[in-house]
Amino acid sequence: MESDRESKALVAAESRPLKSVAARAGMLVPRVIAEASDQAARRFLEFFAATIRNKNTRQAYYHATVRFFAWCDRHKIGEIADIEPLHVAAYIEALGKDFGKPTVKQHLAAIRMLFDWLSPARSSRPTRPMRSADRSRSSRPARRPCSPLTRPAF
Repeated sequence: MESDRESKALVAAESRPLKSVAARAGMLVPRVIAEASDQAARRFLEFFAATIRNKNTRQAYYHATVRFFAWCDRHKIGEIADIEPLHVAAYIEALGKDFGKPTVKQHLAAIRMLFDWLSPARSSRPTRPMRSADRSRSSRPARRPCSPLTRPAF
């Protein structure tokens, strides 16, 4: 029965004039994304075609995001702009009741990466398509090694 709900929440990628690897592979675009705009649908498909090289990871992330958007439909979250961090937290909490920590972490990573990719700040940065717009690898200040010789005396 859950697959019926998920299938109603999806729109065939072939119904849109998208020429990407994901569209040719028969991937479906969630209703929330398809109703947002053609550009959102294109960005959704590009996320899987352009950013995830490993086929198994691509399938797992696709499944995770489709499952999240189906959950959003069941909870009457109408538009992509209506999705808030609280909704993601509620979904992750519900997911944790049925699945182990690795699965929950993978779903969270897929959702986070997808929303980073779909965010307006990302679409305005065509020269750096692989780096997250709001996170960098050097977010922490460099720490000096703490040895007995460099440790401050208190």
